[in-house]
Order: sequence, then structure tokens, then C-alpha cells
Amino acid sequence: MFIALPGTVFIAILIGYFSEKSGLTRNGYLPSIIICVGGAMLFFWIRVMFHIGFGSPGLNAVLSSVGALIVVPTRFRR
Repeated sequence: MFIALPGTVFIAILIGYFSEKSGLTRNGYLPSIIICVGGAMLFFWIRVMFHIGFGSPGLNAVLSSVGALIVVPTRFRR
């Protein structure tokens, strides 16, 4: 568990950065990273407490980060 926590944060930071760099989102680098880290941490603790997940911790981090970027409204969405 203790190795998976920093890995989850690192993967979420990468996804937030690359989603902004590629133009997928237009939140700004810091807000996208915060959204991704928040979603990944939320799902990480849900996985730890209730044993709900998609398999590996890395896959959980990727899917929860992308899901957080989709769910959280941004100022440029119509």
C-alpha cells in the first residue's frame, strides 16, 4: 500500500500535465494536476477501504484521473 500511494500521485500528475499539454483540457496546468490528484487519491482510499478496483493500482490511478478530468466541470466546457 505504501508504494502504491506515491505511484498513484505520480501517475495522476503525469496525466494532468499531459492532458493539458496535448490540449485535451484547458484548465491550466496546476488546476488539471490538482483535479487528477484529487480524483486518484479519492479512488485510492475507496480501493483501500472497500476493496473496489479495476485490478492493478496503476490502472486504478489512470482511470480515476481521467474520470476526474471528465467529471469536474471546467470553465471552457459548453
